[in-house]
Amino acid sequence: MKKLSGNGIKILKILHLIFASMWLIGGVCMILLLTTITPQESHEMYMLAVILKQIDDWIIVPGAMSCLVTGIVYGVWTNWGFFKHRWITVKWVMTVTMILMGTFLMGPWVNDNVYTVDDISNYTMDNSVFFSNNHKTVVLGSVQAVLLLVVVILSVLKPWKTKK
Repeated sequence: MKKLSGNGIKILKILHLIFASMWLIGGVCMILLLTTITPQESHEMYMLAVILKQIDDWIIVPGAMSCLVTGIVYGVWTNWGFFKHRWITVKWVMTVTMILMGTFLMGPWVNDNVYTVDDISNYTMDNSVFFSNNHKTVVLGSVQAVLLLVVVILSVLKPWKTKK
């Protein structure tokens, strides 16, 4: 199969870094919002939930999915491959794991906190589900942020020897 040219690889690397930054910065922003803002009234709870959903839908999800796509392009159209180096294999496992955790755990927690107009009365200070979802998002989001940093470090250091 034909490989990307030198300029093509540079463009791919730039895009991959932009998308990884979107994913990481979006996650850090969510964690910061959840740890520094304590809503006191229903409209504050609503706004926090909507802002978190917008960050997730418009920054984190596109960043993660685009990282996955550019990673596939790297694997197919460059000499890096998918499993040629252990550090690439580890990156793949971590990336897919984080995307699955985000899709099936964190995404529903964030989405479940945005109520419809008919259910707007759910924004009360005794809504344990709302605060539990936020707490779980902070915990797993922090784990994901650390894992994303590990993936970045692996990309830079490229540890371990080539598989034979």
